[in-house]
Amino acid sequence: MKNNLSKMMSLDIYLSSLSNEEYDSVSSKLDYNFKSLPLLSWDIYSQNRQVNLLESQQEQDILKVKALASTFNWNNDIDSIFSDSDYEALIVTDVTQNILWVNNGFPKMTGYSKGDALNKTPRFLQGEKTTEKKRDIIRKKLSSNLPFQEVIINHKKDGTPYTCEVKIIPLFTNNIKTHYIALEKQVV
Repeated sequence: MKNNLSKMMSLDIYLSSLSNEEYDSVSSKLDYNFKSLPLLSWDIYSQNRQVNLLESQQEQDILKVKALASTFNWNNDIDSIFSDSDYEALIVTDVTQNILWVNNGFPKMTGYSKGDALNKTPRFLQGEKTTEKKRDIIRKKLSSNLPFQEVIINHKKDGTPYTCEVKIIPLFTNNIKTHYIALEKQVV
């Protein structure tokens, strides 16, 4: 038991430091009949998996927006749009604010399916708690042709109000505004 290499802590580190000849001489003393133990740190595993899943979803969102950019010949730098932006939902509209595409985060945030949103304007998310003053501010900023950020109270499908931070960026083809992209997240 005293010289049982299988019981040695950090055996993998020790073995990786050996030359081929040294390893050959030691390997006959190793017992490779290890028991498979259940993962003891599911919390760490699941937390990392959640982060990886979110990053993967965001990568898919960016690829889809880049495909739309290619289709519509947008002049905007798509990577710069996402470089420092945190979002839950993405909405792409035409210049008349008709929704053409939403990401998978949209149904999670609003309760509306993707199909519910298509061919509507984002105004369908507004309700009794959305102020006319805030609507006017957003209308004026949309006409400025500049990116902007605002906070508005929208309403989920079940009528529950939520505070939404929205970053809206006009998209251009040959210096003509043709679309908008909105990066949205629920805030407290």
